[in-house]
Amino acid sequence: MARKKNNNVINYNHRKVSMNFNVGMLIFAVIFFYLVFTVYSYMTKEKIQFYEVTDGSIVDDKSYTGIILRQESTQYADSAGAVNYYVREGKRASVGTSIYSIDERGTVSALMEEQNQGTGALTDRDISELRKQLNNYSLSYSDEAFGDVYNTRYSLEAMVLEYVNFNTLDSQGQMAAQMGNDFRQIAAPVSGVVSYGIDNYETLDAAQINESVFDRSQYKKAITRAGQWVEPGTPIYKVITEDNWSVVFPVEEEDGVMFSSQGTLKVSFPAQNLTTNGTFSLITGGDGKAYGRLDFQKYMVQFASDRYVDFEIMTSVTEGLKIPISSVTTKNFFLIPIDFLTKGGDGLEDGFNKEVYSEAGTSVVFVPTDIYYGNEEYYYIDCDKENSIQAGDYLVRPDSQERFQVGITASLQGVYNINKGYTVFRQIEVLAQSDEFYTIRKNMNYGLSVYDHIVLNASMIENEGTLIYQ
Repeated sequence: MARKKNNNVINYNHRKVSMNFNVGMLIFAVIFFYLVFTVYSYMTKEKIQFYEVTDGSIVDDKSYTGIILRQESTQYADSAGAVNYYVREGKRASVGTSIYSIDERGTVSALMEEQNQGTGALTDRDISELRKQLNNYSLSYSDEAFGDVYNTRYSLEAMVLEYVNFNTLDSQGQMAAQMGNDFRQIAAPVSGVVSYGIDNYETLDAAQINESVFDRSQYKKAITRAGQWVEPGTPIYKVITEDNWSVVFPVEEEDGVMFSSQGTLKVSFPAQNLTTNGTFSLITGGDGKAYGRLDFQKYMVQFASDRYVDFEIMTSVTEGLKIPISSVTTKNFFLIPIDFLTKGGDGLEDGFNKEVYSEAGTSVVFVPTDIYYGNEEYYYIDCDKENSIQAGDYLVRPDSQERFQVGITASLQGVYNINKGYTVFRQIEVLAQSDEFYTIRKNMNYGLSVYDHIVLNASMIENEGTLIYQ
């Protein structure tokens, strides 16, 4: 018997999978990405920075290198022996002061060296002097005078040995006395400032100056170091006998004439952080060329160890307000005759009477206007301000029928003042310039004042009235 076919087949409908669309999540995502974009744009956008106007000055100066001339007396050894010093470089000594000793057998020197081993012989004052010497050299260093490195090295070595000896010699008095004639102390024959660098320019006179003395690559300075063995006739030290000193330097004829007309000049020595006055004169050197000479009566001691010096002659000092060069821009203005300026109905606002035209005819209305600058002939008003005075407009002179058509323009230098939170152009007058700053005139009408805030980089501002967000 055939099996009955089962026709009761149940069909299952496939359930449709639907995506629930969440509008809130979409809005949140849009806001999130907008905030990310805004923050990124703000962080990567170049910020407008401001500068606070201050009082300042610019010094117009000329830089030179000169050779120092002094009254110097060189002293020589009268016998062979080891040298030890009692007076430091640059110190003043009177007649009869013991300057150095000659140890003909070297016994005292050897004993002093033995006692100094393993001891901290340098005092805080000694170390301070060494640092000062290094700092002065660092400030005055130039590639053209690289040879001064070796002179500075020898000077520092000599100073260290001198300081060590100075700190131990006092305890060697009795021992030195027992040695008799083998150990002698040499006293200063004249009073003055002691220096141990000998360069053979000690007797150089201004009339002997020529171009070769300014060739520092050939300059040599001999320093007899403490403990060194010397022969009779060796130059040991020199004494600078007068406080008056001079600096001679090459000078252009035009500058020489200008300096001569002034007589007394203000001179700055950057390495010594010193500014003083010097008397200028033109002299003729041994080669027949003209040289400048500055005479000083003070501060000789600060230069006792130097033969060459870098200095600046201050020809003028300009006082005013100090602003960065980057803050300055230019702007065009309409020029309006000053006789056309008037006051508004309340008597407080400045402006001009402008002709306006309508179907009813011609009338005159008062237009308040910002004045940016004024001279004896014209006022300067904004060319770009909307709903104000435009090119081609006619202005009417107060209490007169005289008319003036707007159109003449001129540019002004100025900066963007941001005291009110938006940019306002303010005119300036430059008096002097350095590498990074202008000195501008103070107390100008429609100008700047001390403590005003201005845009540091004017090129970042496209239009006046730009809002500044700090």
